[in-house]
Amino acid sequence: MSEQLTLSAEARDRAGKGASRHLRREGRVPAVIYGANEEPVSIHLEEKGLVKMLKTGHFMNSTVQIDLGGQTTLTLPKDVQFHPVTDRPLHVDFLRIGEHSQVHVNVPVRFINEEQSPGIKRGAVLNIVRHELELVVDAAEIPDDIEIDLTGYDVGDSIHISAVTLPQGATSAITDRDFTIATVVAPSGMKGASAAEGEGASDVPAEG
Repeated sequence: MSEQLTLSAEARDRAGKGASRHLRREGRVPAVIYGANEEPVSIHLEEKGLVKMLKTGHFMNSTVQIDLGGQTTLTLPKDVQFHPVTDRPLHVDFLRIGEHSQVHVNVPVRFINEEQSPGIKRGAVLNIVRHELELVVDAAEIPDDIEIDLTGYDVGDSIHISAVTLPQGATSAITDRDFTIATVVAPSGMKGASAAEGEGASDVPAEG
């Protein structure tokens, strides 16, 4: 389960690009907390602490406790804007949530037991169509990742969402189709060999 993160924040009195640039020069990142039928609150965060959390790789699917002047608000990060050149965070949007709110999150997939896949053992390649799954989960039970077992998958097989065991209480946000997550595909060399075998078989004269 993703860990609970905590960030200290200060209220942002002034809005506008000029004020935001000033904050960034001071090592702060403008942000906003919105949702839950309450007024949006403009805040700013320490850039160093935010970057450290971003580097964990789990920031966008972790709940974040925002401490603003001693008052805490449970949130879910919804968007981070980055500078196109320096990649520094420019602005963050946080959604207010309750401790057990049902939230939409993108959770990375992790493939296991490649050595148990007949196709991959023969030289096939795992073609990943979706690196993340959009799930609806309890805010207190957000998984770090979703394991997908490759045992038994052969060349030409596809892995669909219906074949994936999701954590208890989690459901796919996409419900109108059994979408593909990955396929086991033959590399060009294997395809060529298969074609050559097929041609060779056709050259063998029929008995009789």
